[in-house]
Amino acid sequence: MDFFAILQPLEWVVANVMVIWHQLLEFLGMDPAAGITWALSIVGLVVTIRIALIPLFVKQIKASRAMQVIAPELRAVQDKYKGKKDQASREAMSRETMELYSKHKTNPFASCLPMLIQAPIFFALFRVLNYRLEQGGGEIGLLTDELINQAQQATLFGAGLDETFLSDGASTSARVLSAVLIIAMVATTFLTQHQLTQKNMPASALEGPMAQQQKILMYVLPFIFVISGPNFPVGVLIYWTTTNLWTMGQQFYVIRNNPTPGSEAERKLLARRAEKAKRKGKTIEGEAFDMTAETEVEETKASGQRQQPKRKNRKKR
Repeated sequence: MDFFAILQPLEWVVANVMVIWHQLLEFLGMDPAAGITWALSIVGLVVTIRIALIPLFVKQIKASRAMQVIAPELRAVQDKYKGKKDQASREAMSRETMELYSKHKTNPFASCLPMLIQAPIFFALFRVLNYRLEQGGGEIGLLTDELINQAQQATLFGAGLDETFLSDGASTSARVLSAVLIIAMVATTFLTQHQLTQKNMPASALEGPMAQQQKILMYVLPFIFVISGPNFPVGVLIYWTTTNLWTMGQQFYVIRNNPTPGSEAERKLLARRAEKAKRKGKTIEGEAFDMTAETEVEETKASGQRQQPKRKNRKKR
């Protein structure tokens, strides 16, 4: 079966969302033939997709957090059966691992779900820009031949949205813009992985083989874009950079306000709350003092008289 034939329904959705955003921007007074209008249409596509994926993102955060929390327990299971190659030991280790996943209601694949869903969308956009625009592959959905011709002529800082860094006859503007976007992709990917692994993991999860794999991934994953990025059209680079920025901002908000227990982010959150309470004069000791003072005042008012001091008993001569 043709892979592109499978992608065609998704390609139709991507093209329609882009055109709807383009029409909205035109309605707001932007030039429909300008490259910035088409670039913002791609940004609008990202916003639409990411809003739709918010429930999956929440599930991803919970799954990642659970995987970090159970990392010591997983390591203990692996150490328990280390060096045992018999069938019974392998089955026992697999069973205990699955029991841990079931107990904490997580699995390693849940954290990858949003990325897996976005991959076909990414290829569909690549198809729209590369096949429909650059190669003149014909209209699809609301993306008519007239709009295709308009998008083909549009430039952003002198670069066509369908140009790539390595394409034959690519303009200097396209190569410079592609390089800037690739650097932005690398930086945002690294920062996203860094804040997830270094700031939102408990100390126990920062040790062991799994933590080392996470650290290696944090440095290796961004440079995949250095290799693959020059082959992507400018429009796809805009899409991916915007997606990374959205992910980084969304993740920063979640980590700041709902961090993993025992992590550096949780320590900072508790410190902020303590500082905020201190500024408002609502420390626990202050509240206890105020409550005691208020109780004594209320008791005095209720009795209607001032409490007289007690005399000490004198010794009899």
